Amino acid sequence: MRVLLRRAITGVVYVGLLLAVVFLNTDAFDFLFMGFGFACLYELNRMNKIKDYPIYLAYLLLWWLYVYFLNSLIAVNILLAITLAVNLFLLYRLLTNKSFVFDKVLRFIISLFYIGGGFIFLRKAPYQTEGFVEFIIAGFFIIVWVNDSFAFIVGKYLGKRPLFKSVSPKKTIEGAIGGGLFALLAAYGVSQVSNYSDFDSYLSFTQWFGVGIIVVVFGNLGDLIESKFKRTAHVKDSGAILPGHGGMLDRLDSLIFAAPFVYLFISLCNYVS
Repeated sequence: MRVLLRRAITGVVYVGLLLAVVFLNTDAFDFLFMGFGFACLYELNRMNKIKDYPIYLAYLLLWWLYVYFLNSLIAVNILLAITLAVNLFLLYRLLTNKSFVFDKVLRFIISLFYIGGGFIFLRKAPYQTEGFVEFIIAGFFIIVWVNDSFAFIVGKYLGKRPLFKSVSPKKTIEGAIGGGLFALLAAYGVSQVSNYSDFDSYLSFTQWFGVGIIVVVFGNLGDLIESKFKRTAHVKDSGAILPGHGGMLDRLDSLIFAAPFVYLFISLCNYVS
């Protein structure tokens, strides 16, 4: 119960901070997520005992270029293709139970686009229309947070069957189903708030439901991929900055892995409409 309470308090503060920054201004949003990306990159390299310092410069350069300069459709689609390719490669290694030990070049590419690409498309998601649409990213946060929170709660009290025992023995099928159902309810709630308030997200109910499905599927897979990194490194958490949650990467793994897929989905919805 104490662990659950500590996680709940940390989660509320964390989500409150994110939402406050989202609705504050775009500069604060950009700066916060650039910092989150740097922290996640640091945790990934530290838990794998990697000292590739140029990766941090490459991340900052990639962020600077794609946030402030390279906004053409071709440039963004190139980055999206590379990021999705890296994510699908990690997913293939996870599902085929292959090692997450990589050579130096591949390690550099994976770190840069798994973390850097994920955060860049997390930042780009609310810019799908003209200007910054706060409710797109706020709704995305809420759905991910609900999925993660209820997967933990349902799994803790009702979970019996492991979801992926070789990677994360404590994650259960019951937890994943429970988190998914509540996440889809959250997607419905977000769509209703968007429709009947001043917070226009430019997304329909069907589109929000699609975002919810992507979060459930790719959010859980992203969580398992980060667990695979931790198991390879023989560590329990990526860090200890968030009481009850571990490190920053532990908290944001679902978000950054799902972000490129959510961005692609919203882009396709805008294209066909």
